[in-house]
Parts: sequence; structure tokens; C-alpha cells
Amino acid sequence: MQIRYTREFKKQYARAPKKIRQAFKNRRNLFLENPQSPILNNHKLKGILKGYRSINITGDWRAIYSEHGKKIIIFEVLGTHSQLYK
Repeated sequence: MQIRYTREFKKQYARAPKKIRQAFKNRRNLFLENPQSPILNNHKLKGILKGYRSINITGDWRAIYSEHGKKIIIFEVLGTHSQLYK
């Protein structure tokens, strides 16, 4: 599986607190081992974000990604629940 990041994701990641950046790295590694781990709460999104999926980073932080085939994952955005789901 190949992981890629959008420019927007990279900006949001750089602005995130250090604790969140480390949590994302840990969750990304877990995602690579087992994308359906219950800890990630990996789920499809609805409405305007239909076609994307979300994983939990912390209790309030989420990473939204898209799948391109079975081999390419693109992390699109990173933020708190309220920032992403307005």
C-alpha cells in the first residue's frame, strides 16, 4: 500500500500540535498493519464527503482519506471533528 498526502493535509499536519502529529504517525502505522482495526473507527463518509473515509486520530481529531484502487491511499485533510464536519 502506498500512502500519499495532499498539500492541504501537509499544511494542516504542520500546524497541528506535536502531540497530534505523533498520534497521527502511530495511527497511520496501525492503519498500514490493519486498516479495519477497531481503534481507528475507519468508516465511510456521507453527504458532501461521500467517497471519502475517516479514521480517528484522537478522541476529537480525524484524518480523511481517499482510496485509489487497492494500493494507493491519499490523506486529504486533518483536523478536529468540528473543523472537518461543518
